[in-house]
Amino acid sequence: MSSRKNYITDMDGVLISGQQIIPGADVFIQRLRDSGTEFLVLTNNPMYTPGDLSHRLNMLGLDIPAERIFTSSMATARFLQSQRPNGTAFVIGESGLTEAIHNVGYVITEMNPDYVVLGETNAYNFAQITKAIRLVARGAQFIATNPDASGPTENGIVPACGAMAALIEKASGKKPFFVGKPNPLMMRTALNYLGVHSEETVMIGDRMDTDIVAGVESGMETILVLSGVTRREDVEHFPYRPMQIVESVADIAL
Repeated sequence: MSSRKNYITDMDGVLISGQQIIPGADVFIQRLRDSGTEFLVLTNNPMYTPGDLSHRLNMLGLDIPAERIFTSSMATARFLQSQRPNGTAFVIGESGLTEAIHNVGYVITEMNPDYVVLGETNAYNFAQITKAIRLVARGAQFIATNPDASGPTENGIVPACGAMAALIEKASGKKPFFVGKPNPLMMRTALNYLGVHSEETVMIGDRMDTDIVAGVESGMETILVLSGVTRREDVEHFPYRPMQIVESVADIAL
């Protein structure tokens, strides 16, 4: 792989696993910072603000400032602003999503909104889901932050945005537009946020079906780490390949 100046890296499975950092992730991040390399931590998790995630990572031993974190909520808010500036939305999600939407000048309302925006929450509410279904059926555009059907917790998997989106789609008859990975829109929005070009940036991820395909479709070089969900033999099941496969970020040479 040729020398590159910019890195976009996934978070879960690449830098952290549950409540533990991946061995060597702290050293990798420090090398990026010490060398002045432009980098961004990218996550499909829409629940938390960059400040929340920065604090969480810091508590685990990763010194990553909030401005180096980009979420699917931020990408979703920027997409809404580009499509219909200063619009309105009915939002199901946590503070990471509502803050991002407010920050682009949107009003959150259930009164004839332009969009229904679905994220993730620790407490999905049947009344809210029903309201979303009815608003979408009446003509509100349906946007979802990310297509992940489930997410891991210490007690097992929990339903995520993709699963709830499927429920709303089935009941309303209207498909959502997913902003997060593997949509290349997420990657290009992150590149714009970082102010770099895809040809000079490497995507690091642990999933072939989200991280690597999004990097490939965005024209980026890709590195698959085996510290998350993907095994080396899994790569052969996909029609595209990462440019490099390593055990973890500790093995990446800048």
